Amino acid sequence: MRPSIVILDAATLGDDISLAPLEALGNVTRYHTTLPDERIAHIGEAEIVITNKVVIDEEVMMRAPKLKLICVAATGMNNIDLAAAEKLGIDVRNVKGYSTKSVAQHTFAMLFYLLEQLRYYDDVVKDGRWSVSGIFTDVTRPFYEIAGKKWGIIGFGEIGQEVARLATAFGAHVAYYSTSGLNLSHEYVHQPLEVLLETSDIVSIHAPLTEKTMMLINETNLPLLKDKAVLLNLGRGGIVNETDLAFELDRREIYAGLDVLETEPIDPQNPLLHIKHKERLLITPHMAWTSVEARKTLIEGIARNIREYLKK
Repeated sequence: MRPSIVILDAATLGDDISLAPLEALGNVTRYHTTLPDERIAHIGEAEIVITNKVVIDEEVMMRAPKLKLICVAATGMNNIDLAAAEKLGIDVRNVKGYSTKSVAQHTFAMLFYLLEQLRYYDDVVKDGRWSVSGIFTDVTRPFYEIAGKKWGIIGFGEIGQEVARLATAFGAHVAYYSTSGLNLSHEYVHQPLEVLLETSDIVSIHAPLTEKTMMLINETNLPLLKDKAVLLNLGRGGIVNETDLAFELDRREIYAGLDVLETEPIDPQNPLLHIKHKERLLITPHMAWTSVEARKTLIEGIARNIREYLKK
């Protein structure tokens, strides 16, 4: 008998990716999104549940009598009560490494946008300023090369290491800070956080959200950043204090690119939306992981986890 499979937030996977690998394994029911008060009804009699960000806690598990496997359509599993799942005999599996290249690529996309002042130069051409300038080029907003610059990486898992590899290829000098304090056996220099912040031209964050990283970047250490430094957060919202960053962006010339925020989607009252120097900030809607290739790999990884469960 084919198992019942429920996808709680299919919208996060996109409509352009085939779910055929999952449909080959069971009877799939998709929900575009699932609100907190819809979780129990949506799971119903399902044996297998797939969730990206929908929280599945002990109460939900207790009211899903046939639930045997939770597949997290992500690497992080902080939306699952793992202790309750173990107690109830529910298997929980995630997919690791599927988005490494996608996130690393987006890191550079954000950097180039900010470093080379691309918004400004696109506007100069399209609003006619270049046409009437009388000169073939425009150097009113100078930009710098990555080569020879110091790139500091916070969080040195698979993504952090891939960014280090690419940054090195561009000629950057890479150092890193391990947020766990355990990931220290690498060819790159490990530095205390404060040293890394005050000596880096580019800082990118690729760490999980833990007790150690919550509000790691805040009003006490943001002033350590060099003038004109670029700060990129592609780890988790909550690692950077957004109120403190908004203040610092308007206080002096630094730049920030954020793909993750503490509250997603962004609260309209978030102070980052109301800074004076908007050209210093780029925000993308938690999309770094979503390349077509990454999402296909994710579906394949979920299907692999289901097949392994079914073989048991």
